[in-house]
Amino acid sequence: MLGVGQAILVAALGERMYQLQILESDRYVMLADENRINLQLLAPQRGRILDRFGAALAENHQNYRLVVIAEQAEDITATLDALAGLIEIGEGDRRRVLRDIRRKHPFVPVVVRGSMSWEEMARIEVAIPELPGVAIEQGLTRSYPLGETAAHAIGYVAAVSESELGRDPLLELPDFRIGKSGIEKSQDAELRGSAGTSQVEVNAFGRVVRELARVPGRPGKDVVSCLDAAMQDFLARRCSTEESVASVLLDAVTGDVLALVSNPSFDPAPFAIGLTPAVWQQLSADPRNPLTNKAIAGVYPPGSTFKPVVATAALATGVLTPETPISCPGYLELGNATFHCWREHGHGTLRVREAIKRSCDVFFYETARRLGIDRLAAIARSFGYGNVVGLDIPGERAGLIPSREWKLATSGTAWSQGETVIAGIGQGSVLATPLQIAIMVARLVTGRAVVPRLVRADGVMPPGGDPTPPDFPALGVSPRVLAIVVDGMNAVVNEQGGTAYAERITDPGFAMGGKSGTSQVRAISEYEHEHGLPKISEIPWRERDHALFVGFAPVGAPRYVCATVVEHGGVRGGHGSEVAAPICRDVLREVQRRDPARRVPRGDTLAQLHPLDRSPPNADAPGG
Repeated sequence: MLGVGQAILVAALGERMYQLQILESDRYVMLADENRINLQLLAPQRGRILDRFGAALAENHQNYRLVVIAEQAEDITATLDALAGLIEIGEGDRRRVLRDIRRKHPFVPVVVRGSMSWEEMARIEVAIPELPGVAIEQGLTRSYPLGETAAHAIGYVAAVSESELGRDPLLELPDFRIGKSGIEKSQDAELRGSAGTSQVEVNAFGRVVRELARVPGRPGKDVVSCLDAAMQDFLARRCSTEESVASVLLDAVTGDVLALVSNPSFDPAPFAIGLTPAVWQQLSADPRNPLTNKAIAGVYPPGSTFKPVVATAALATGVLTPETPISCPGYLELGNATFHCWREHGHGTLRVREAIKRSCDVFFYETARRLGIDRLAAIARSFGYGNVVGLDIPGERAGLIPSREWKLATSGTAWSQGETVIAGIGQGSVLATPLQIAIMVARLVTGRAVVPRLVRADGVMPPGGDPTPPDFPALGVSPRVLAIVVDGMNAVVNEQGGTAYAERITDPGFAMGGKSGTSQVRAISEYEHEHGLPKISEIPWRERDHALFVGFAPVGAPRYVCATVVEHGGVRGGHGSEVAAPICRDVLREVQRRDPARRVPRGDTLAQLHPLDRSPPNADAPGG
């Protein structure tokens, strides 16, 4: 019996050994390999962002970082002291290094300094034989050749936050960066690429023994933007003389955003390596909002730049004809309220073309009253107001075109006729972004529902320009009506008596049309209006009127549109024709000289632009 029992046990043992060694050998070989072989992800190189001609707007530069391995260093405190004698190591960096060394295995490298300069790296390399455990690692960091000049359009990259972690294991790499704003964010999937892998052999403690195999990742794709780097730099320098300004330059035929500026701006490079608390506090607490892209997210009463829309709505619906006269005595009385014209004694009797040219408030008060808010709002929305117009970067705001339903829903009260009257000059509850104002004029001069874009799907601009521009749908407004309004905007700039006549372009063939505007920030009482109080110098900067201008050029065949909003009238507290119009004039003259829509050869290269030179071009020009 004992022998039989022993035989059964030996048979069971043999059967189990056969199962483990023969039947399941492959499975256990794999498990054993997994215990000694680790698969590590390798971050891919991020794609570049280029301008329409191929100049780099965001690229990768080699950088150097200083690491220390605790088990190889004889004395961490002494090592840090020695390093501090060679390069700058802050007290915060020192505390972080000591904390990380306590938390991690002694063989894991701990970063002491990231993004060192070549000179700093060289000083460390010379001293490395005397610094056990210290090493220099190479990597890539994001750089932006135009710096703050194009920050709001291009955006920036930063470390992945906990809320952004998804299924992609690449996001878990400690040094991986993703787009946080601008083109960097909207095109992040294309720019990111896919991870590579490194198969390494490790011991029981997790220490790497050797690399067994390496599969490189797929680099991110280059993204071509619609921006013209030269015009972006020109517009930024032209706007730099004002404290807070937003400006957009469009190709009205294609919808390409050739330049987009929000000033003050910020340097996107530090976001890639991590902002210090002091820098973040400085940026976020600045009352002029350098982190906000005011060109697409700043909402302002459009003021008199809205009058072409009112004129178009009145002509298109038959409320006015080109010859309908309206008298302006300097004010309009409606019930117990009096609405004043900007010209105290009025403009006399005007027709629509002359009313646009002279920007008569009373004419447009009365026109809006006859139109009614419903018809005015419908036309305004078809021109891009009150909606997100669809720019391909995040952060765009819709502005506001008020309606009866909106008023009832937000305040619980009915719409009044006085609100319609004030909406006729782009005041009251009407709000728009600089981009929307530019889109309005692009649609006005082309008769099509132009949609803006910052990314070119077709790659770098071909030598002869784009052969087939986008076929945007028609607006559904009579070309004759549009021609009358555009002619009025031509008169604003190019005829004596026009509100922006002093800022006209005198270069042959380069003439621009446009519309100036000044939008109120604070309400003016009847007493202040009658006595001319208070003076601009007595009004706090935050309560001064905004200065606006939107222009198109050339007049004979409109191609380019520039819209500019100078917050609170700029440093001088001026009106739209005095402050914003000179910026648009200089930009439209320069863009026609360069003609980026047809790729006219440029006389200067990106390396010659000197983006940090903030002296405004044409500073000695009249009104400049």
